[in-house]
Amino acid sequence: MPARTPLAALFAGLLAFSGLTQADEHTTTLEVGYMPILPVAQLFVMEGEGWTKEAGLNLELTRFSSGPAMVQALASGELDIMYFGIGPAMVARANGVPIKVLASSIQEQIGLVARGDFAVTFEDNDAAQAIARFTEEQGRKPKIATFPRGSVPDTVLRYWLIEQLGVGLDAVEVIGMGADRVQQVLLAGAVDAASILEPILTTVQERDASARVVVRAAEMLPGQPGAVLAAREATLAEHPEAMRKLMALHLRATDILLNEPKRAAPHVREFVGRRLIDLATVEAALGSPSSNYISDPHAIREGTRRMHDFQLSQGTLRKKVDLDALFDTRLFDEVSKELSAQ
Repeated sequence: MPARTPLAALFAGLLAFSGLTQADEHTTTLEVGYMPILPVAQLFVMEGEGWTKEAGLNLELTRFSSGPAMVQALASGELDIMYFGIGPAMVARANGVPIKVLASSIQEQIGLVARGDFAVTFEDNDAAQAIARFTEEQGRKPKIATFPRGSVPDTVLRYWLIEQLGVGLDAVEVIGMGADRVQQVLLAGAVDAASILEPILTTVQERDASARVVVRAAEMLPGQPGAVLAAREATLAEHPEAMRKLMALHLRATDILLNEPKRAAPHVREFVGRRLIDLATVEAALGSPSSNYISDPHAIREGTRRMHDFQLSQGTLRKKVDLDALFDTRLFDEVSKELSAQ
């Protein structure tokens, strides 16, 4: 049995004090959509540790290959809880799906990993010069893989090209695809780079000696919001105690990811790697500069506004989103306050 951290003891006390323990006679079932990516690792930790069952939560998990695919499921009336990117969350809200962002999961998690000749061009050039030099020397634009349009990795890539570098989208060939495919095409040499997240950043560098992360999120979109914990408004209204439990477990899982990554790694590997990724790789990815786990939704508000305005200008969002209506920080504030008081 792993030793408890001081915060873990506080979480246990909060759950017991609130009646959110195994002693509950009622078990609440929630449909949860997620992507098999490190930015939503809080879900993997709470499930792997068995905390959800102890708290009387039965999470029926559905795996999605991308955030936009989850938005389609939401529009069809599926799912109670979502662990996905802030970009798709805004798209869902813009399309009239009544959801609330309750907590952050991570921020500044995207990186641009380049391989082969494209990686070499970054050695003596800034990013804009590297793109231009590669195009001139290779007689073609660099191909950059990422998630489908509207996702966070795609939005961060576009923001970087347009707002940070000023070279525009025409300077490269952007290819959108699901999470599993990005790593495959990069290792196969079918693309020159990827705007992507962990553990793909670490895995590609381990398997391809020519690959390296040439740009981090802070340079691509400063303060970039990442994955979030979101829920339907109806779920919040119908299951307030269950949502309180889930928030407490989300905060506890964030603590484990920050302070006990080796304890978290086996759980993350089970969901992300399907046992195909070495445990050491997962541990390295959890310690990466791109694994900035954070639960506080207030911390991503400004970055979300910046991303929202950009997506609106690009047509990714159909209409303006009321960010005050999208965010509901009350649950986070209440649970955090009780933890700090213990």
